[in-house]
Amino acid sequence: MSSAKKLQLQERVPLPRTAWKLADLAVLSLLLALLAHRAASLLGLHQLGAGGGGAAPPCRWCWLAALVCEAWFTSVWLLNMNGKWSPVRFHTHPERLSERGDELPAVDMFVTTADPKLEPPAVTVNTVLSLLALDYPAGKLSCYVSDDGCSAVTCYALREAAGFAKLWVPFCKKHGVAVRAPFVYFSSSGAPAEQDDAAADAEFQRDWTLMKEEYEKLVSRIENADEESLVRRGDGEFAEFLGADRRNHPTIIKILCDRRSKSSDASGDDGIPSLVYISREKSPGHHHHFKAGAMNVLTRVSAVLTNAPIMLNVDCDMFANNPQVALHAMCLLLGFDDEVHSGFAQAPQRFYGALKDDPFGNQMQVIFEKFGCGMAGLQGIFYGGTGCFHRRKVIYGVPPDSSTDVQLRRVKGSPSDKELQKTFGTSKELIESARSTMSGDIVFAAATGDLSSRIEEAKEVSACSYETGTCWGQEVGWIYGSMTEDILTGQRIHAAGWRSVLLKPDPPAFLGGAPTGGPASLTQYKRWATGLLEIIFSRNNPILVYVSKHLDFRQCLAYLFMDASALRAPFEMCYALLGPYCLLANQSFLPKASEPGFLIPVALFLTYNAYSFSEYMDCRLSARAWWNNHRMQRIVSSSAWLLAFLTVVLKTLGLSETVFEVTRKEQQSPSSDGADSDPEPGRFTFDASPVFVPPTALTVLNVVAIAVGAWRAAIVGTVPGGGPGVGEFVCCGWLVLCLWPFVRGLVGEGSYGIPWSVKLKAGLLVAAFVHLCTRT
Repeated sequence: MSSAKKLQLQERVPLPRTAWKLADLAVLSLLLALLAHRAASLLGLHQLGAGGGGAAPPCRWCWLAALVCEAWFTSVWLLNMNGKWSPVRFHTHPERLSERGDELPAVDMFVTTADPKLEPPAVTVNTVLSLLALDYPAGKLSCYVSDDGCSAVTCYALREAAGFAKLWVPFCKKHGVAVRAPFVYFSSSGAPAEQDDAAADAEFQRDWTLMKEEYEKLVSRIENADEESLVRRGDGEFAEFLGADRRNHPTIIKILCDRRSKSSDASGDDGIPSLVYISREKSPGHHHHFKAGAMNVLTRVSAVLTNAPIMLNVDCDMFANNPQVALHAMCLLLGFDDEVHSGFAQAPQRFYGALKDDPFGNQMQVIFEKFGCGMAGLQGIFYGGTGCFHRRKVIYGVPPDSSTDVQLRRVKGSPSDKELQKTFGTSKELIESARSTMSGDIVFAAATGDLSSRIEEAKEVSACSYETGTCWGQEVGWIYGSMTEDILTGQRIHAAGWRSVLLKPDPPAFLGGAPTGGPASLTQYKRWATGLLEIIFSRNNPILVYVSKHLDFRQCLAYLFMDASALRAPFEMCYALLGPYCLLANQSFLPKASEPGFLIPVALFLTYNAYSFSEYMDCRLSARAWWNNHRMQRIVSSSAWLLAFLTVVLKTLGLSETVFEVTRKEQQSPSSDGADSDPEPGRFTFDASPVFVPPTALTVLNVVAIAVGAWRAAIVGTVPGGGPGVGEFVCCGWLVLCLWPFVRGLVGEGSYGIPWSVKLKAGLLVAAFVHLCTRT
């Protein structure tokens, strides 16, 4: 046992990046050269016609606007370089935990869902079943599902899933099933072989057939369940949902499976983990703080029921793809001499049934591979909102260097009950559980007894008024003030001095569903951008946090890069409008082809795109995937990011409030590439949302500008020393290529066509811009 303890559970491996650093510096040098050329031109170093040395910029304000935009792009590149400069990976050894069974900490697993129509209960059920079947002592696992939709169908689906789990979990562990979400496991044709001789094994075949039949019955019952019929059933099991409105109802808590119950037949590690359904109280008079509020309720309810020292949270569509993911996480959480290095363990997001070549640019593989690994080499990877293992005491706001002090103060009778009450609220049970958690004992034995006996205490801490006058959402739990509560909460944890680790086992830890189609993808991007901008325009700005707390400087810059990503929208839109303006107004904002300075933007354009392309090749992605992500960045910047920027500006001025928009979740076959329900799954779709107006206008404007510029060059000819050059034509042409889905949408039909309401609004914007250009 002593020798086993000496074996390392994890290894931190720095990744070589010399060639990439040289490429970073090459792009930076070209950006600085372009800025120097701009500044020199604006300062009059190249006067118009002076000594025949070339023309001065004929449109000074265009060059000044370009200088400001390029200075912003240079700053963004510096932040990007910082985040990617020191990448690391962590190798884990779960097999070395085999002799530590008694030392493994308990884990409370949280699943959140908000709308039974956009997030079908069958999707949530598969995620829950994959978690219940993890390779981890069942007695140390508990699963909590938060339903902000207050749906009787969701509760019914989970109750049925609890019954199915009594067959599914033993089947998975008996036959070593690799992927334990049933819809994935049964999606392959025939009975897959989990062992070399499994296909010929009569017992396995019989078990597999039985499980498939039971799963199909489960899905049928869930899909045929009706809200009204359930709440009016004679047994009254779902009577609490009668008359409940999703925005106004009392707390509903259901213990769907309790392995602590005396009547439970789940003894030892052969049973299934406990399963609890929660729909927190809501009232029109209280702000519910979206997902962050739901996570804080889950934290408090689990504290008075099971109080595991480790918490895992996943979205309802993010199933456990690796059954040993909890063991891999424990290698990171237990594998350091000082726990400060592993405040939380974050798994990168990966997707099942993803569309080939990422046509909507939302699979984020390169972001996690490059920037995520880079942040892992600083103070730690950001918290991504799903697929993350947290230390409960870290969520409680305990700083990393105070565990011993807290324990000593506990012996002396401090912190007092009054102090804990001010922090955690008035619940005595929650205060006692918090005191136990803050003692620093990671292998905590939760209170014994049935979970059902503590439902009233759980309802007390899930009341919508419970947080009033406490530190929840401010210094404790998931932090309020942003739609991206994950980034903000992770930043708060890092600012307290904790570090985080990247959980990247093979196969991937979790797999989820990526939204498809234009409306769903841009809705997701807008929500993320809005949340990140809310952080920038608040007291949680990374610069302010760096000054006042323990956030490392380079970690501050990495957070600044993420939070300020949507701030690129006004600068990119301004830069995108310079080309059309110059073609329409017969001006220029780029050096002429005959000037030496022309080589700088050409070299920058080619070098940057070659760099970006190489990143996708290094991640073993296709050239098409690179192009799809490149064009989506242009589309997102001119649509979702731009509207998010305007939304947050209006909110900051007190003129509006942000609205949380749930992204539709769909359960696809992992091997379908999304093609089962859509003949052209990768083609851009549209609706009448305002988010489509700016890119539609930009598309039409660039087409018009190219036509006018070409007509003027052919009929009138070029103006000596002024007028647009080849650079302006290339800029407009490149934008048209990036916005090609909108070109197709202008002539498309149905969901593939841009609605006339959007075309009309875009047309009015284009007409106003053209009028402005002709007046000047």
